[in-house]
Amino acid sequence: MIGQPPVILTLDGDCRTFQPGEILTGSYALGSLKSTDVRATELSVLWYTVGKGDEDLAVHFFERTTPHSADPVDLRQARHFQSRLPLSPLSYNGIIIKIRWCVRLRVFPFRGKELLLEESFQLGAIPEAQLVQV
Repeated sequence: MIGQPPVILTLDGDCRTFQPGEILTGSYALGSLKSTDVRATELSVLWYTVGKGDEDLAVHFFERTTPHSADPVDLRQARHFQSRLPLSPLSYNGIIIKIRWCVRLRVFPFRGKELLLEESFQLGAIPEAQLVQV
């Protein structure tokens, strides 16, 4: 029997393609981890480039949660998030460069390595680049 994962990250709905200006929603929670074992979580909606040259990355939405603050948070309960998506940059699957969007959750335990989860999605609908033979 497979146990519960340490952390759960989900995007709402079945569609993973969004248009600029739409609202992206989802939730996250600790699965098998205890809130007392976690120093902080960071949830980001971001884009990054893959391909030739330097990698670019920009954060569109960011939320840091610390369960041990003056207003304690139970991270075992689902935490919902939402973000209105920007007009650009649109997802792009080019030959030389690609632009990827994702929701990234980082969990910082008191002991051990940080946990990182990503849920990818597409912003806009630019056709995939094609090589042209001359």
